[in-house]
Amino acid sequence: MVINSLSVRQLYRQIFRNEAKIVPSGVVIRHLLLVVIVVCNFGCREDADESQLAFYEGPYRTSFKVELLHSDSAIVRTKLMADKQLEFKNGDAEFPEGVVIHFFDKEGELSTTIRADRGYLDRKTNIYRGEGDVQVHNLVKEQKLNSEELFWDKAKKKIYTEKFVTVEQPDRIIKGTGMEADEGFNEYKFTKVTGVINNVL
Repeated sequence: MVINSLSVRQLYRQIFRNEAKIVPSGVVIRHLLLVVIVVCNFGCREDADESQLAFYEGPYRTSFKVELLHSDSAIVRTKLMADKQLEFKNGDAEFPEGVVIHFFDKEGELSTTIRADRGYLDRKTNIYRGEGDVQVHNLVKEQKLNSEELFWDKAKKKIYTEKFVTVEQPDRIIKGTGMEADEGFNEYKFTKVTGVINNVL
């Protein structure tokens, strides 16, 4: 099909609404080719397969040097500290660089500490989990606990684990599997005691 110069000019005028200006046919053809190429690119574009689109499940917020306080009757009861906190869309949190929790007695004095290499919060159950080298220290009774995993149920005010546990007291060391205690680590009980060493100090 042959397009003469006059019909090209008329088409160009209709597209660009420029009735007064005559443009050389070579320029008009170049403009038309550009329009055709752009239209073809959009027309040939395939729709994205939504099933292949990955949903982001990582943290949506990162906080540093975190301190979370919980008070009762104007007295601080617990204090959670972490160098880094990752928060997720469902409310869960992660403390990849470690976590420290302080517990205070009725007078507001520090009584117990929990330390872990890594920490996690399940928002749905409101239960914290410590992993790695987990240590609990009751400063009043001078007793220590060590395990590789420990849970803190904030609502029930208790700590527990199903892993191997070592408890050090001034007069003995107790080893066992599984343990439950109040969050202040004042009273505790083992699921299974595997060994006791008396008069170590």
